[in-house]
Amino acid sequence: MDVVSDAIAAVRIGQPSSNRVRVSGSWCTRLAGYDGAGFHVVLKGTCWLLPEGGPPVSLRAGDAVLLPHGTGHVLADSPADAAAVRHAVPFERWSEESRPPQAAGGEAELLCGKYRLDRSRAHPLMSELPEVVLLENRVGSHPELRSAIDLLGRELEARQPGSCIAVPSLLDLLLVYMIRSWMAEAATGAWPAVLSDTVTTAALRALHSDPAAPWTNDRLAAEAGVSRPTLARRFTGLVGRPPMAYLTWWRLTLAATLLRETADPLAAIAQRVGYGTPYALSHAFKRQFDTTPGRYRAQAGEQSVG
Repeated sequence: MDVVSDAIAAVRIGQPSSNRVRVSGSWCTRLAGYDGAGFHVVLKGTCWLLPEGGPPVSLRAGDAVLLPHGTGHVLADSPADAAAVRHAVPFERWSEESRPPQAAGGEAELLCGKYRLDRSRAHPLMSELPEVVLLENRVGSHPELRSAIDLLGRELEARQPGSCIAVPSLLDLLLVYMIRSWMAEAATGAWPAVLSDTVTTAALRALHSDPAAPWTNDRLAAEAGVSRPTLARRFTGLVGRPPMAYLTWWRLTLAATLLRETADPLAAIAQRVGYGTPYALSHAFKRQFDTTPGRYRAQAGEQSVG
């Protein structure tokens, strides 16, 4: 897998959810902070997003906004005052009741959704995303994102046979395209710079493609086509940790994903992530996650049932 795919897969748990809502007149709804990521796409009309602790954001038809850290926020037909925000209707009730009422004001149509994420395993690429990622609808911008929005909107408008598979798949695709679009537009941030550097990208691709391989700095430098000092300087300067330290971190993060998502024995997981014995993996895992692999798997099972 590539780095962006792995960064998303490492934290994503469960199935995403979404609602298509229509409303008109004066309205205001609150979405509480969430242990995951939220998104909104304006399909028709305009509205305002008021994130906790941040400035209001004006949204118009075609705009998409990602809240990658689950920041609590308010959606409203206008930049609501403090009193209106305090009395905002909880989103769960608002989305069930929302219909175009016979009231003054333009109608708005929104696509709203959430992704469940496990932040204990967050890749630094995901961690450095800003609290609010606004992707404005501009002519010629982000054609893949626009196509995914159109497809998802149509699936939610009229559920067709197979939609139970199509909708979650399109939601996953939407998340990928929103992160790609942010990286293409980002003026700051380490990871857009990391993935535009050919040497560092080649090294990361090698590590992610085969994390269990017996990597050394010399072997990785040869894979990237540069000297060992050049690789160390460029990789550490951009990623923030040396190549072998990143590899250790990624192997353990991948082990956590396998513990959560599979029933594979610890010995098989150790082999897949490059540890010679289950004991070696367990010792390293406890250092990073402050718990044993067995307890981590049990807790992950309890959370999925809950």
